[in-house]
Amino acid sequence: MPILLTPFRRDLTIDYASLRREVDATLATGVHGVGIAIGSEIFKLTREERRHMLRAVVDQVEGRVPVVMNTSAPGTAPAVQLASEAAEAGADRLMIWPPDFFALGPDPVIEHLSRIAEAAGLPIILQDVPQAPISPALALRIAEAVPLVDTIKVETNPTVAQAGAMVRAVEGKLAVLGGAGGGTLVEEHRRGARGTMPFASQAAEFMAVWTALEAGQEDAAARIIETEILPVSRLGFQSGDMFYHVHKALLKQAGLFAATHVRPPTAQPDEITLQELDRLLGRTAKPQERRKETA
Repeated sequence: MPILLTPFRRDLTIDYASLRREVDATLATGVHGVGIAIGSEIFKLTREERRHMLRAVVDQVEGRVPVVMNTSAPGTAPAVQLASEAAEAGADRLMIWPPDFFALGPDPVIEHLSRIAEAAGLPIILQDVPQAPISPALALRIAEAVPLVDTIKVETNPTVAQAGAMVRAVEGKLAVLGGAGGGTLVEEHRRGARGTMPFASQAAEFMAVWTALEAGQEDAAARIIETEILPVSRLGFQSGDMFYHVHKALLKQAGLFAATHVRPPTAQPDEITLQELDRLLGRTAKPQERRKETA
C-alpha cells in the first residue's frame, strides 16, 4: 500500500495534474491501497490542502482500493478534528501514531485512540515510529481496547526484529505491516508481516517483490530488493529528508511529475549528492529512456 508523494509547482502549490498521473500509474501496478502520510509531506500541508488532496485522490480512485489518510497529531482535539475531516472527505482508513510531545503511559494513548475511533468511525492503522514507539505489549492492549484498530505499521529499529515480535505478541488481533522504506520486506514477510507501505515511486518494483513472496519465491524477491530498491533507499536515507528529493526525481524521470520541488523546511542536496542522484537515475532508467539519453 504505497504512500503517494505530493507534487508541487514552482510556487509550492499542489500540482494536481502530476498527482493524477501518479495515482493512475500507481493503481496500474495492481497495488492493494494507497496512502497520504509522512511520505506525502503531509505535515507541511494546511488542513484545507489535506482535505482537498484527499478528496482528489478518493474521487480518482473511485473505490478500487482503500485510501489511507494519516491524521496524527500530538493533541487529542486536533487529532479528532483531522480524523473527522478525513472521514468526511472519503478516506477508507486512518493511520495514526501515538501522541509524541510528551512520554505518556498506555492509558492516555488508549484514550487518545478511542476518542479518534469514536469520532471518525474508520478502521485505524497504528504507526509505530521512532518518535512514538509502540511496544508489542502496548499494541496488544490497544487492539483489545479499541476494536477499530486492526493493523500496525512497524517502523522502529530494528524493524525486522520488531515486526517478528509484534506478530507473535498480537496473536492475529492485528495485521502487521512493514515500513521505513520497505527495504526489509523479505525478512519481515518471513516473520509474518502482511504488507508494506513504501513510496509510490517504486510501486511496480514492490508489487513484483510481493508477488514473488506470496508465490514462495524468496530468492527472486530478494534480487529485486537488492538490485532495484536498496540502491534508491541507500541514497534516500543517507541524510536529512533526501528521500523526498530522490523519489520525486524518480517520478519526474518516469514522466509523472512535472517538477521535483520539496516544500520547506528541507535540506537541499549538495553537489556530490546531486551527482550521486544523477548516477542513480541513469541506472534506474528504463531501456528506452537510456536509449533516448544516449542518442
